[in-house]
Amino acid sequence: MNSTERRARLRDALIDAADEAIGRDGLTGLKARALAEAVGCALGAIYNVFPDLDALIFEVNARTLKRLDATLGADLPVHDPEAAMLQLALGYHRFTRGDSRHWRAVFAHQLPEGIMPPDWYLALIGRLFRHIEEPLETLVPHLDANARQSLARTLFSAVHGIVSIGLEEKLGSTPDAVIARGLTVMVRAWVAGLPAATGAPVAA
Repeated sequence: MNSTERRARLRDALIDAADEAIGRDGLTGLKARALAEAVGCALGAIYNVFPDLDALIFEVNARTLKRLDATLGADLPVHDPEAAMLQLALGYHRFTRGDSRHWRAVFAHQLPEGIMPPDWYLALIGRLFRHIEEPLETLVPHLDANARQSLARTLFSAVHGIVSIGLEEKLGSTPDAVIARGLTVMVRAWVAGLPAATGAPVAA
């Protein structure tokens, strides 16, 4: 095995170990020394593969986002945009419940001030919004792509807020069924109000 192959193998092993650590203990449980012990390498070898732990965390979070992408895209009712929107919201809620530590890590990861995530990671996030933007093409066809992108992020923010408050229990314990009902009411009301709120042409 040459040095390039050894480096690639160590890289994969570190991502696997970090993924496991975050899934078990959350982002705060990710420690460089423990990772080195888990994969059997020197502490300094981590930084021969990744410039810092932030870069490693991005790789783990990317796995989480890809799993979320696959979950949200599964069997969407493409000919019923309202049903698709509702399925996306409820699917997001179920995903956060089923993989809460990884999901929290995506939002808990803080970079130093002035440092932006890498372009490939931002592109991965951007791809997730296509699941919302596609139903919007049917619901608000009078809007251009930029306006639909903005609307998609607005809806996600609303859904994420409801899900986050429920998961973090900031306002007390909220049963999953109550959160699901709240999401259903919010999404249906949001979809029903879209034409008027976005200035859709009124049929003569």
